Amino acid sequence: MTKAQERARARRRYEKREAARIAKEAQRKRDRVVVAVVVCVLVLVAGFVVLARQLSGSSNEASTPSGSATSTTVAGCQAPPSPLGTNAELSLPSKKTAEGKTFVATLTTNCGDIQLTLDGSKAPQAVASFNQLAEKDYWRDSPCHRLTTSGYYILQCGDPTGTGQGTPGYGFGVENAPKDGKYPRGTVAMARTSDVKKGNGGQFFLVYKDTELPGGYTIFGTVTKGMDIVDKIAAAGVSGGGTDGTPAAPISILRVSVTEKKG
Repeated sequence: MTKAQERARARRRYEKREAARIAKEAQRKRDRVVVAVVVCVLVLVAGFVVLARQLSGSSNEASTPSGSATSTTVAGCQAPPSPLGTNAELSLPSKKTAEGKTFVATLTTNCGDIQLTLDGSKAPQAVASFNQLAEKDYWRDSPCHRLTTSGYYILQCGDPTGTGQGTPGYGFGVENAPKDGKYPRGTVAMARTSDVKKGNGGQFFLVYKDTELPGGYTIFGTVTKGMDIVDKIAAAGVSGGGTDGTPAAPISILRVSVTEKKG
């Protein structure tokens, strides 16, 4: 064998070894990519499993109202549902639908029924709004988000978000506000912002002890049945202590029905 042949043979052996090395290195790279993809898939699957468990648990477990530190379900109350929230963008109804009329409203809550008598003669706009929101099921599964226990004594409800910031998409002015600022036990009045012309919306409060409030708030009804429920919630106090905040004993409006009182 000539030297030229030997050199050619050696080159072929080198090229064969080099090709094998390159192929082996390429296989290693492919293996590393496959492992990385598998790890990513496993991480994503684990994340979806955890999320699914959290979502399924949230629909079955009692929820604590927004902003509360502690909560205690009192005797006679069921665990409250989770707030549904709202994207309501409704229009203000005509007050003529309530003028000169009296209505009976039933707040069905997780603690029992609270019955209200609504006075469309003295506060027609507030009553017309209340009736519309009840008809639209606006308050379904909405927590009463605020309780005060010193200075003034109210249980505030009517915000489907449970934050105190929810509105039905419209506002209206104050009606039938007492000149002396006195709100007797059993009063049903509109909660509002500082805007006396358009500050009323969907939130209202129930007075469980004689109260004086400055500024003027629309009185549009009275509690005729179920004050014992409000008293029970008030007696449990504010979540986490204090005198103004989320009720320690959660209460939610499940639905509201309204009928006109004849005669």
